[in-house]
Amino acid sequence: MKINRRKKEKSLNPIFTIVILTFIIMLMSFLFSILGIEGHKSTIVNDSLESSLTTVKNIFSIDGIHFLFGSIVNSFTTFEPLAYLVLSLIGISIGSASGLFQKLFSPLKKLRLSVLTFVLLLISIVSNIIGEYSFMLLIPLAGVMYQYASKNPMLGIMTAFLGTSIGYGTNIIFTYDDYALGMLTQVAANATVDENYVFNLLSTSIIGPVSTFILAFLGTIIITKFLAPKLPKKCHLDDEVVYQDSKVAARISGVLFILIALVIGYMIIPGLPGSGALLDHNETEYIAQLFSVNAPFRMGIILFITIILVLCSFIYGMISGNLKSTEDCGLGLSKEFKNVGYLFVLLFFVSNMLAILNWTNLGSVITTRLVDFISTLQISGMPLIIAVFMIIIIASILIPGNIEKWTLLSPIVIPLFMRANITPDFTQFLFKAADGIGKSISLFFVYFIIMVGFLQKYNAERKEEITLFGTLKILFPSILLFTIVWILIIIGWYLVGLPLGMNTMPTL
Repeated sequence: MKINRRKKEKSLNPIFTIVILTFIIMLMSFLFSILGIEGHKSTIVNDSLESSLTTVKNIFSIDGIHFLFGSIVNSFTTFEPLAYLVLSLIGISIGSASGLFQKLFSPLKKLRLSVLTFVLLLISIVSNIIGEYSFMLLIPLAGVMYQYASKNPMLGIMTAFLGTSIGYGTNIIFTYDDYALGMLTQVAANATVDENYVFNLLSTSIIGPVSTFILAFLGTIIITKFLAPKLPKKCHLDDEVVYQDSKVAARISGVLFILIALVIGYMIIPGLPGSGALLDHNETEYIAQLFSVNAPFRMGIILFITIILVLCSFIYGMISGNLKSTEDCGLGLSKEFKNVGYLFVLLFFVSNMLAILNWTNLGSVITTRLVDFISTLQISGMPLIIAVFMIIIIASILIPGNIEKWTLLSPIVIPLFMRANITPDFTQFLFKAADGIGKSISLFFVYFIIMVGFLQKYNAERKEEITLFGTLKILFPSILLFTIVWILIIIGWYLVGLPLGMNTMPTL
């Protein structure tokens, strides 16, 4: 008992960890500002490479104090993941309370853990087509799915997080991130080395699907052999309820789902009578029309999924008798909010930590320093690929956002690789792979914190306290093995010289 108590005293609650990290950021902003540590930011202006000075802003300055106390509430209320979390939980709550999820997921009890892991990993990787919204949907849904499959929900949550983060660099088809990053890649290549280079969305149409299935297959082995044994096989919850089953309700809900999906599908098809209402018609590329910053589909994707879940769940619940009144329906919308109050407190502290990190410009300055180091590398081929891969992982820990990071890195990395006879398409693919790994170990990545919050929800028996560094310690061996798999894929593709996609090779 004394040993357990001593261990508990040494563990640091996630909220206090975030507070300490916030103070470290504030202190570093003061020190960097006083010492005059700055970086040189390379940007493309009018098709030419220009360098500008970027400095760290001191949070303890007058402007910093004004920002600190003037934005605490605003940073939380305008925090985008907060709204998506609420929407996601509403849909998943009613899916649970209506018995629909029990109907869908209970048959998964028959599957072996390895099969279920493979399916979830594959879904997690492919879901990246909708961007970071996939984290907010899959993390809570995986917990519910594993619960009904009589597996440990905490393992499901970790599996979904690993698949979505580490698989962020690939997919079976191109995503909006490929397009957005590709435009930056094209500008960097045109301005520095080859003015005729044009980015092609199908440039990774071979390596993408292949690496997706390799990650899902080898990831299944990694998770079942190295992660699953660290957790109990099951997690017993106090409020498990058995709902009434109804094949008729399931069929009607299925028909409704198809009808809604067809309507939404019609609204994202351009060129048909009355179609394309959810597209951004200011863009020319279809993928940009679908997922640009101003595209109604991109902005409302979580809302559409929530609407589908709510309507299908209501129909199933009312017909099956699991929802008998409007009171049942109303309460059902909040079922999964139970035990997540802690998560909302976490998000309050995280939103302000990230706002301070953003304001101080600390991540950008450190990243530009890394970029300066990259530009001095006098290596090529495989050593260059591995070195830059590791540097991108470090940069991703500080700046999880890939567009912001690639804006800083591409003007230096793209010409460096092109002069080493490596194509911009291969370089961008390498960047996305390393970026996903960096996200998975970053305490500044909001979805890592959200994952920890959901682990706390299912930590019913409270045998071990859930902490940020404790979670990272559990996940790290798996992440390390995933990293090795990624390096082998990239190096192997480069050495063999296989085509990346349509008319695209690793080397020039």
